Amino acid sequence: MDSDLVYALDMAGTVVFALSGILLACRSRMDPIGMLVLAAVTAVGGGTLRDLVLGVAPVFWIRDPTYLWVILATVLCALVGFHYIHRLNRVVLPVADAFGLALFVIIGANKAMLLGTSGVVAVLMGLFTGVAGGMIRDVLARRVPMVLCREVYATAAIAGGVVFVALASLGAPRLGILLSLVTTLGLRLAAIRWQLALPVLAWVVIEPSPGQSASSRTADADAAAEPAGPASMPADGNDTPLTSARETASSADVARPKMRVRMVSRSKAARLWPEDEDID
Repeated sequence: MDSDLVYALDMAGTVVFALSGILLACRSRMDPIGMLVLAAVTAVGGGTLRDLVLGVAPVFWIRDPTYLWVILATVLCALVGFHYIHRLNRVVLPVADAFGLALFVIIGANKAMLLGTSGVVAVLMGLFTGVAGGMIRDVLARRVPMVLCREVYATAAIAGGVVFVALASLGAPRLGILLSLVTTLGLRLAAIRWQLALPVLAWVVIEPSPGQSASSRTADADAAAEPAGPASMPADGNDTPLTSARETASSADVARPKMRVRMVSRSKAARLWPEDEDID
């Protein structure tokens, strides 16, 4: 792949991810230092983790401090236009994050391929590059990372990475860039627009069927009330044990709802168990 094109994409992704960190800092009411920290960790956090895993030393922003100057310039521009940035609606942050994700997936996967890694490792490095910085940003802002709780995110990064690695391996890196961008952006923006999300594991209440529970109670009560032999009858011949056994079995088999773990949609899980409710 053309190194100039890769560098241009890397700088564009740095600006976009830094902007997403700045927007979150504004929403979290942070000061300028907080804006700079969130912008920096979002922009270079994923690439730093990628280089550390791949054994690349020193990491990219130490070899080329241009990344740091780009982040600083983005923050300064944001401070000048703070009034307008602060009033941006909540759609801008995830959309800006989606563009940064699509760009950084390609950068990370391409760097791993240049180092001679396998296709699977290249896809994972693209995922790390696109996701890790945003996870650090969200943790510093005291939010659950978007990749863990929101719409399709890591899935979009993996799909875009697979498309790029496959086409680059076939000798069509430029086509791979285009289709990877379309894939990642298409999945992520569609998830934002229509609230698409993977199913989640959640506790659900299973109500017993009225007909089945009644017949089950009757059969179990009859079985429990059946005398085991002469020794089970009292000496005076009354039927108190038989009646007691029937009543005990019936009361013990009262139909109760059961708690089970099931795969459900994220919206249904939110209705069943709000985020601030603990499950014992």
